[in-house]
Amino acid sequence: MEFDKEVDAKNLNCPLPILRCKKGLSELEPNKTLKIMATDPGSVKDFQAFCKQTGHELLRRDEDGDVFTFYIRKRSN
Repeated sequence: MEFDKEVDAKNLNCPLPILRCKKGLSELEPNKTLKIMATDPGSVKDFQAFCKQTGHELLRRDEDGDVFTFYIRKRSN
């Protein structure tokens, strides 16, 4: 999947993956996509809740072993 910025939050525990995600999204223009990788199993629910609360769109989630990869589109406003 295409993305505009990549953030590595592997080996970090909550809330650090979300904080890294927020920072990464703040550096993107609206409608651009952030790829973020995390190993914290709680990140699956955390990123779903984060997107629901902030209006960003969780486009896709992949899992490869203990690495979770999320693609999040920054909201347009």
